[in-house]
Amino acid sequence: MLITVPDVLAGEEVAQARKLLDEAEWTDGRVTAGHQSAKTKDNLQIPEGHPAAKELGGMIVQALGKNPLFLAAALPLKVFPPLFNKYTGGQSFGTHVDNAIRQVPGSGARIRTDLSATLFFTGPDEYDGGELCVEDTYGVHRVKLPPGHMVLYPSTSLHHVTPVTRGARICSFFWLQSMIRNDGRRSLMFDLDLAIQRLGRDLPDNEVAEKTAVQLTGVYHNLLREWAEM
Repeated sequence: MLITVPDVLAGEEVAQARKLLDEAEWTDGRVTAGHQSAKTKDNLQIPEGHPAAKELGGMIVQALGKNPLFLAAALPLKVFPPLFNKYTGGQSFGTHVDNAIRQVPGSGARIRTDLSATLFFTGPDEYDGGELCVEDTYGVHRVKLPPGHMVLYPSTSLHHVTPVTRGARICSFFWLQSMIRNDGRRSLMFDLDLAIQRLGRDLPDNEVAEKTAVQLTGVYHNLLREWAEM
């Protein structure tokens, strides 16, 4: 399940983030790559623990906690502290799959990567190339979103970033551990949640719709009890 989450950050938040990112120090992005990924990764990153990364990471996590679409789609249990990367001058990231387990910097805590997220800070008109290409059973999905928008996709997916041939592509990327690790089950929960919301929105004050929504809500929470890992 690949989902676009629009307007995670508002315009003024994106502007604030861009200022901090422009002033930050950037280093070789291979520092956070696994053994195989390091062979194909060519980009820049802000060091983990950098003040700008901590400030912007906190802003992103706080915004996600208020985003209904994200919460419904991800059912998040843990969020890895957001990282930040830049592609420019022909840089790219070859086809790879994300590490299954990540250790949170500065702690012994670990997170299972069920979902991967990319939040865009530069607009599609600011650079050429730089598409995030995610492969699944339906083919290759090419993603290039406006500033403040985010894409969410299973961490089991093969994916790559095409070379940036003009300008700079600046994003935040991070991983999530969901309460429901299985992508198929998580997709069912998301569809059920959307159906319940649609009943209330499209058939307000309809007695049959209200009863149906209550029944479906019961099914939703019973499935959550059955499948959730805490």
